[in-house]
Amino acid sequence: MTASVLRHELRASYAFVERNFFLSRRYWGWEIAFLVYSVAGALSISLIGADQANPQLLLSLMIGAIMWNFLSVVFSWIAETIAVERWEGTLEYTMMAPVRRWTQLLGSCLYAILYGLVHTTVVLIALVAFFGLDLSHADMGTAALFLALGSFSFIGIGMMAAILPLLYVERGDQMTFVLQSCLLLVSGVYYSVEILPGWMQFLSRLSPATYVLDGVRKALIEGQPLSALLGDVWPLIVMGIVLIPAGLWAFGRAERYAKRTGKLKRVG
Repeated sequence: MTASVLRHELRASYAFVERNFFLSRRYWGWEIAFLVYSVAGALSISLIGADQANPQLLLSLMIGAIMWNFLSVVFSWIAETIAVERWEGTLEYTMMAPVRRWTQLLGSCLYAILYGLVHTTVVLIALVAFFGLDLSHADMGTAALFLALGSFSFIGIGMMAAILPLLYVERGDQMTFVLQSCLLLVSGVYYSVEILPGWMQFLSRLSPATYVLDGVRKALIEGQPLSALLGDVWPLIVMGIVLIPAGLWAFGRAERYAKRTGKLKRVG
């Protein structure tokens, strides 16, 4: 790929970032409603730690609420790529446009990460305003690395989830929501995965959020360096390397199937 072609594709990706921004701005009322719900949920969970007068539990719950908010927002924006297109009535036009599919997905992923950072920053500010946040022993660099690695893994999962509305027009959106709920259940967002039944502990090892949450908690609460957390790092690296190409491949196959069967035009 030549430099001029690459610049063209990057500009096209930015166009998808800009379009998603305009969509968020158009539905700003819903964005505020979802943000208020996220803040209220994070505060409600964190108040459990405050009620128990346990500072370590409070910090663990706050980190779980903040990290899951970011990862779930990134997942949702990517997984709902097709649903949003269909809702706006632009799915057929976008899929038929002379744009590489990875270009569209790159723009959607970049906006998802930016949106997630802004959304999570508001939640963080609200939690700090209520409870404060003692990070005197924290290793912020290690925590940031885990956040980045987790983002790549969730991008791959999100791209694979995004094909569900293509394959199942009537039920695809509900299936992505179920997948997100299952990730929340098995990833130890608000509790240790060791308390789960054995078969659920096995499933927790397949969720990148499990390793992100464990690594971030150890980095922020205990101040453990990256060298002590390699057991959480390498699964995230492997998942990112495997899931993103797998997501692109699966999306391409689903797109060809939807075009062949006429599902791009269907709205329900």
